[in-house]
Amino acid sequence: MHTRVAVIQAPPRLLDRNGSLEAAIALVDEAAASGAGLLVFPEAYLPGYPTWIWRLRPGGDMGLSGELHARLRENAIDLDREDLRPLQKAAARNAVTLVMGLHERDSRYSGTTLFNTVVVIGPDGALLNRHRKLMPTNPERMVWGQGDASGLRVVDTPAGRLGTLICWECYLPLARFALYTQDLEILVNPTWDAGEIRLASLRHIAREGGCWVIATATAIEGRDVPEDFPERDRLFTADEWINPGDATVVAPNGEVLAGPLHQQKGILYADLDIQAARRARRTLDVAGHYGRPDLFSLTVDRRPLAPVAFIDK
Repeated sequence: MHTRVAVIQAPPRLLDRNGSLEAAIALVDEAAASGAGLLVFPEAYLPGYPTWIWRLRPGGDMGLSGELHARLRENAIDLDREDLRPLQKAAARNAVTLVMGLHERDSRYSGTTLFNTVVVIGPDGALLNRHRKLMPTNPERMVWGQGDASGLRVVDTPAGRLGTLICWECYLPLARFALYTQDLEILVNPTWDAGEIRLASLRHIAREGGCWVIATATAIEGRDVPEDFPERDRLFTADEWINPGDATVVAPNGEVLAGPLHQQKGILYADLDIQAARRARRTLDVAGHYGRPDLFSLTVDRRPLAPVAFIDK
């Protein structure tokens, strides 16, 4: 079985949910017209990764930090309010599978906390999985809460059995292993990471798991930051590359099939042979014949961790 994947690293409209959704839908239509059946977007694409947190000194400018976070919260995705419905309709209209990174606002409980979330949308528009980042990295902890393991799942898609880990989650050996044990064929890594060290890690993971690995950050320049972004010119310069993107597709043998797409705002295409994952695990299957469950064991608590349980009767 072969599937064409489109790895998308064009910038969203930062801090603008509706504008970012419009950009995403246009890219979905473009990629589907080129024959792609699996579309992968970067980490926190809706409405953009909060790159300013790496530029503001922690505790330094609380006024600006507060204003940016308030705008981010207002433009985050509320799944219960069906904010993602336009994108789900685009997936169904084009009969494609989408992997999308987003800021998720949890209105069911506090109504305020944000999560770094990745969703998988099927070709009928149904939400197949929602995974919240388990551990935000460094200053990201001032933006996002910690997710639970309820989304640490591999799901069936027309492209193959697919699981997701966000950014540096792919460096967590036990999180990777939890996916390997679920007959993983494609690991999608929406990220903000880029560069040679990250590429070496992706190649290792593909070889270790005997799976396809697809990763992309957002290719974005300072000039892509909207003019109404608070204190834009203080934080960014127009001609700088805030992130080079580096969309990459790695085969199950660890070889790079496509990319990295460096400092280019666009779409990286590659054709995947899903059976290559099963062939790669003939000699090395860390969740099968190459494992030692008599010596090592892993327990994953996938129960949703709600902050409260109401008992009315």
